[in-house]
Amino acid sequence: MIDFKKLKKIIDENKSFLLTTHVNPDADAIGSEIAFYLLLKKLNKKVYIVNYSATPYNLQFLDKDKTIRKYNHARHKKYFNQVDVLVCLDFNRSNRIVSMEEDFINSNKLKICIDHHEKPQDFTNFNFIDTKYCATGHIIYNFIESTKIAKIDKRIADNLYAAIMTDTGSFKFEKTTPEIHLIASNLLKIGTSPTKIFDGIYDQSRFGKVKLLGIALESIKLFGKAKKISYMKLYQSDFEKCNVDESDTDGFVNYVLSIANVKIGVLFIELKKGFKVSFRSKGNIKVNKLAEEFGGGGHINAAGTRMFKQNLDDEINKILNRAEKYL
Repeated sequence: MIDFKKLKKIIDENKSFLLTTHVNPDADAIGSEIAFYLLLKKLNKKVYIVNYSATPYNLQFLDKDKTIRKYNHARHKKYFNQVDVLVCLDFNRSNRIVSMEEDFINSNKLKICIDHHEKPQDFTNFNFIDTKYCATGHIIYNFIESTKIAKIDKRIADNLYAAIMTDTGSFKFEKTTPEIHLIASNLLKIGTSPTKIFDGIYDQSRFGKVKLLGIALESIKLFGKAKKISYMKLYQSDFEKCNVDESDTDGFVNYVLSIANVKIGVLFIELKKGFKVSFRSKGNIKVNKLAEEFGGGGHINAAGTRMFKQNLDDEINKILNRAEKYL
């Protein structure tokens, strides 16, 4: 159980904060950051947001004031030593902030982590982590409501709704509980428009993203004797052809899992160095354990990894053969 009183005490006793999230942030990451930023500003705190990755174009509408800064070592190193508290949101392993890791680790400032993923690394002073939560935005909502530290206004509500809606798969994943629907209802009462949030995130795709999806769908194959594993793959040449980047693949992996009889879906993405793998599963198939075998992690039904030194085509069959062991 998360000690919300301790988190409130840290906020009350400090004046300045730097917020950050993981590489290639999703809506839970961005929504949690902006919601927490707006909460701290309500409390008259000095707040910065510095991320390794640029905000994906379909999430930029959540950051109306353009508060998120893309990390530049020369420009932002000083922030890690100027603020009172460094806050990790939606990740719990330091390598998830890539080249920012050194500045973060070397800072002697208070470090806290607010997250809902498994197997946290011990790199912060205080962890506010519970895997029972469906999203980091869910944690922030419960923190605000339980401590009454401030009032949730429409802008905070919009960001929390985006975080929760996306990390529950639009309220269809296993952690979609009666409580989650009540929270969504409360956010709507505050003024959040589910139509506008969904449209902003999912229905404003760039033309190139739709073209890339076509390439990904064309690549789909079934694997294994039982044909219960499906996978798709994308190469750097595909991204260049469509003039898009890795962030445009958000949600692609769900298509391979939508095939009848398929229990594990996998998306392989070639990077400029190495490749990325996204895993999805149904039921109690623990793809987070599968991801851990290759240096990654995540949730039971949604996990991933990055492999920087290996070649995609050399590793596909090895990974798929390991996946078959989890059926």
